[in-house]
Amino acid sequence: MSLQSGLDALKQKRYQEAVELLEQFCRNCVEHDSSDYLSAQMWLMKAYQATGEIEKAKILCQKLIISENPQARSWAEQASQSFRQTPAKQSNNIQKAGRAATNGMKLTMGGVGGSLALASGVTITLLFGMVLALGLSLVFILGSDNPLQGLAIAIGITLVFNLAAFFLSPLIMDLTQGWLYQTRWVELTEVETLSPETAKVIRQVCEQKKLKTPRLGIINDQNPTAFTYGSLPNSARLVVSQGLFTYLDDDEIATVYAHELGHIVHWDFAVMTVASTLVQICYLIYSTARRFGRGGDSKIKDAMQTAALIAYVFYVLGTYLLLYLSRTREYFADHFAAESTGNPNGLSRALVKIAYGILEEGSRTQEPSRLIEGTRALGIYDHKAAASTGTAYRIASDPQKIGRVFLWDMFNPWGWWMELNSTHPLTGKRVRALSTYAEQLGLPTEFDMGRVIGEGKSLSKSRLYGNFFLDVVLYGAETIGFLVGLVMGVILWSSSPNTGLVIGAPLIGLGIGILVKALVMFPDYKQVAETDILTLMSDPYASPLRGQSAKLEGQLIGRGDAGYKFGSDLKIQDRSGMFYLHYASRFGPIGNFLFGMKRVKSLIGEQVGAVGWFRRGVAPWMDLIQLQSENGTIVNSYHRFWSFILGCGSIILGVVLTMFLSR
Repeated sequence: MSLQSGLDALKQKRYQEAVELLEQFCRNCVEHDSSDYLSAQMWLMKAYQATGEIEKAKILCQKLIISENPQARSWAEQASQSFRQTPAKQSNNIQKAGRAATNGMKLTMGGVGGSLALASGVTITLLFGMVLALGLSLVFILGSDNPLQGLAIAIGITLVFNLAAFFLSPLIMDLTQGWLYQTRWVELTEVETLSPETAKVIRQVCEQKKLKTPRLGIINDQNPTAFTYGSLPNSARLVVSQGLFTYLDDDEIATVYAHELGHIVHWDFAVMTVASTLVQICYLIYSTARRFGRGGDSKIKDAMQTAALIAYVFYVLGTYLLLYLSRTREYFADHFAAESTGNPNGLSRALVKIAYGILEEGSRTQEPSRLIEGTRALGIYDHKAAASTGTAYRIASDPQKIGRVFLWDMFNPWGWWMELNSTHPLTGKRVRALSTYAEQLGLPTEFDMGRVIGEGKSLSKSRLYGNFFLDVVLYGAETIGFLVGLVMGVILWSSSPNTGLVIGAPLIGLGIGILVKALVMFPDYKQVAETDILTLMSDPYASPLRGQSAKLEGQLIGRGDAGYKFGSDLKIQDRSGMFYLHYASRFGPIGNFLFGMKRVKSLIGEQVGAVGWFRRGVAPWMDLIQLQSENGTIVNSYHRFWSFILGCGSIILGVVLTMFLSR
């Protein structure tokens, strides 16, 4: 699509068509510093104004104001004055509910998030104990004649390793941040020009908590995010992206900085640095013991294999402890921001707008953001959860509509299950906690979570919980089938020595598990309901297991695989939102690679009809069945086919091995 066709539509006052043409040109343009791209951005801003999409126009204007092109920058500065007289379009413009007259009021958490001190203390103590026990076992196995000496060596190794990681990791992070994202370190005065209230909050918190001003960094990336790292509070780094200033208002930016300052005050980054190091030591001991357990003296070999198994169990447990600690610290940082700014509604709004910004930036590029992927655990918001919240904000001025997408977070048992593997609490739970702080301050809440809670209580409990425990079993059917087969094989082998049973039975169990799971995951799709993305994401009963067949009409806007130029997954966008389509070739991984290399690029930008099974986890997605473009191109995807092939193949292989090895 040419730039000129978009300009012609704009001149002829076909504004909606101009928006579509210019947006498509910007998505397809590779050189973002070119004059054509900047011209398209400038005229797209005018088209947004003409269609009443003032919020989008403001965002584009802010981007052009910081452009390195002096002509574009000057044009944007003049254009920004027009926003003072232009009323904002109601969609994408939540009416602010207000804030407390004073800040610093103590707010009770009401059990939200548990105890940060307890979570930190228990996690670190348990992890340190795990590492110490494993260190001792290895020292003794390697033949120390003096147990006290072995104890001293184990403690010394643990302490030295952790101290080195504690003090060196921030320096290593500085280098990687500069290399990967070109972080620019700035003074507080520069932040003040971008957000006056933020500078006020930083000075206030640092003075009250007797802290040095953190080292402040800005990354020139429009995906809104913020994160903190360091060793000690007085040497902490607080980094944000330029997108934070683009998508958020002044008071909202201040709450995000206050959230990150909460991490510094609570020593969260230091605790997480130590805890992460201890978990990694568990994995290191596991891999080392496994390697040394492959040969040599049988006694040492058996001991090493035992140590490797224990280390791996500790590694898995440690990972879940670390995730729990990470979620807890997010709740407490939100609480700190609400107290220190007196503006919990501002942080609620900021979280929703960050989700919207991530979604918007994702729709403008064909490749997922390396910054958002690389800082997922550190950032204020898990970008995997952005699709539902950002979609609702994009099209709805009514906070009740936005709140409806939080029903799944708060009431669906799969939300709790999926959250176990997440570094951040689900967005609905964070907004709910912030709403309770607003109520304590006597403020109205922007997202009527009371109404959401009321609607949630009226949901069908049988649909939510009736099959949940069975579904959890089915979700891990392959693993369960394999383990059951292994146990049965061992039992049968003990009574009738037959090596084939020990090898074949687990494969048969694996195959049966795959087939059973496939029957549940991929139901019949002959009766497909046509719908849109927001409707699917607002379904409180959605499941990551039981697929809901659906048909969507939208545009393919890019790949779904972060940093992978030959990725086969796609991003689809309709007028209500955006999510990912998962593709499966008939020829397996090789077919996926070839499809990503040869076909995907030509499909991007096409208007398509997509049929597939919708699923909802922390992030929503659709397992693709068929894709049909306007020019008649049909793409078929084979998720169900491969499940049956793998399941039947595993069973046949297990039977053959059992019969062959029994001879």
